[in-house]
Amino acid sequence: MHGDQLVVTGVGDGGIEEVVRHELSVPGHPRILDEHYPNQPKGNGPPVRPLRSRSDAERAFVALGDGAERWLREACATGVARVRAKMADAVELATLVGPEAVDRALGVAALAGRFAEGDLASIVEHLAQRGAVEELVHADEAHSAQPGTGTWEGLGR
Repeated sequence: MHGDQLVVTGVGDGGIEEVVRHELSVPGHPRILDEHYPNQPKGNGPPVRPLRSRSDAERAFVALGDGAERWLREACATGVARVRAKMADAVELATLVGPEAVDRALGVAALAGRFAEGDLASIVEHLAQRGAVEELVHADEAHSAQPGTGTWEGLGR
């Protein structure tokens, strides 16, 4: 690794040489480039398996639309807790504000990595008031309101 890049090396005619550099990714968000699969048609990354709903509650959630499916896949990939309860909350919210609004909000939540309690209702409300998403803010350490450890650097000096 070099900074925020993964450096891939290999043994060539002149010894060890750099093959390629890639931006680092996070779990649940792999970086797959078409160049990695030269003998496949473009855009032919790993197959996306169809969801298999096993209960009426799961079928009701997936029936909300593509945003619901995206949310479910992202939530499972990142290890979100209480997924079934959050799915049930989304279906319940859809009966109040409509399935289109909830499906759109689920898609935004999946893209922004927003899976906490109350996030979906907050996004539905935001979209109803503003109508558009100007910029997605991903929930990560870069956007944390928690104080950092910088003040501890000088301790003991």
